[in-house]
Amino acid sequence: MARRPPRTVSAVLGTLLVVLVLGLIAWGRFAPPISEGLGNPIGTRAPAATGAASELATVGEADLPASAQQTLELIDAGGPYPYEQDGSVFGNREGLLPDRETGYYREYTVRKPGEDDRGPWRIVTGGDPAQEFYWTEDHYQSFLGILR
Repeated sequence: MARRPPRTVSAVLGTLLVVLVLGLIAWGRFAPPISEGLGNPIGTRAPAATGAASELATVGEADLPASAQQTLELIDAGGPYPYEQDGSVFGNREGLLPDRETGYYREYTVRKPGEDDRGPWRIVTGGDPAQEFYWTEDHYQSFLGILR
């Protein structure tokens, strides 16, 4: 029976490195999204372009960043809002929220720590008074329904 030559330390380390890299690549493709700056998952992404609120993933109000909770308090109080654009009509051009008449949706800025401008975080409300609440952390590319 032929003897197999002993593995060198460098060959074993090389194999472990390849396995580690492949594992990280696989984890990155299939791991749930992590909200920037929060360190914990706050929900899953809504299917891209379904447009049906019942198909949107949700997030609890208490699981939103503190600045989003503060924005919800301002919305409940009717302002005053820190940005001129807050309360303006959100057109739903992306089609990710349910189809409603023009003017149904309103948008509000959520200050993201470390941003010098309005940043990508928003809360969109539906109805007057607001009856539906949506969270986007990627400037309208996806939404989560906010459970209040």
